Amino acid sequence: MQDPIGIPACFSSGEKLSDDPAAVTRSGQSVFMSVYRTKIADQCRLITVTWCKNLLVHGLSVSVEGPNGESQYTCKVELKPWYFWRKHGSKRFMVDGKAVDIFWDLKAAKFNGETEPNSEYYVAVVCNGEVVLLLGDLKKDAYRKTGCRPALIDPILVSRKEHIFGKKKFITRAKFHEKGRFHEISIECKNRATSCSGNTDNGNSLNGFEPEMEIRIDGYLVIHVKHLQWKFRGNESIHVNKLRIEVYWDVHDWLFNPGLRHALFIFKPSLLSTSSSSLSSTSSSSPPLSSSLTSTPLSSQIGSSGSVVEGFNGSGSSEFCLFLYAWKVE
Repeated sequence: MQDPIGIPACFSSGEKLSDDPAAVTRSGQSVFMSVYRTKIADQCRLITVTWCKNLLVHGLSVSVEGPNGESQYTCKVELKPWYFWRKHGSKRFMVDGKAVDIFWDLKAAKFNGETEPNSEYYVAVVCNGEVVLLLGDLKKDAYRKTGCRPALIDPILVSRKEHIFGKKKFITRAKFHEKGRFHEISIECKNRATSCSGNTDNGNSLNGFEPEMEIRIDGYLVIHVKHLQWKFRGNESIHVNKLRIEVYWDVHDWLFNPGLRHALFIFKPSLLSTSSSSLSSTSSSSPPLSSSLTSTPLSSQIGSSGSVVEGFNGSGSSEFCLFLYAWKVE
């Protein structure tokens, strides 16, 4: 799991976004990246909205996909406490000869300690007189400021990547469906006392302790992995309301690589044909992805755009994926 994962460090005005994970781990920052698909400049393109936070700075970046799939057009906003004037404004750039405007108003944004704001803000992307992407709850203010109408095509949330730091427990909030509510996801790695002591062949059962992992949603235990040193890569299906969610994990580097390393969790929702209990866990029929989990890092099976994982596509499958990078701090 040492492949580059493209995490942008919090940036200063005029600086480039960094793809070096070390730049992020040194600053201990949290990063949330949301990728949307919509029509811009007469083509279907991806828009990436990135929020990052460290001890000094809140950062916002909006990137529009270029002709070759790269994030060629980028608007960056740095939110420092003493830069009040930077908390609202606009920026224009050209995409294939057409003007694209980014409008933002974060003057009264409420972050409540989070990396991205919860309320009292908007971020709008405008092209051809239409608001092609609108984030935040101040929608009336956004339409009044831009003077543009809503786009005829609604944007689609393709993927969300989150980078969070912790020692043993990692908590985030996420929607599994665009019209659904937020759920709290909790992942905890702990050591369970065992009757046997001493070293095992892999060195992970020491002094009578054995690593295990618990994944909870809204406080309910949905996945419990014992003998984590043998099951450091795997997948299970869980049910949340009327959604079936495939959960994939790769915690190899937590267990076997020293220093600051990340585990990768993927949550892939799909609609259920029949109603089920609100929260439950079932063993999944192993898709092609899981057949080689123990030998192949999960991160290497992610597509270049980060939006699709091989083996996920199927009947009733949602396009959305949540990628959670959990950085373990010793």
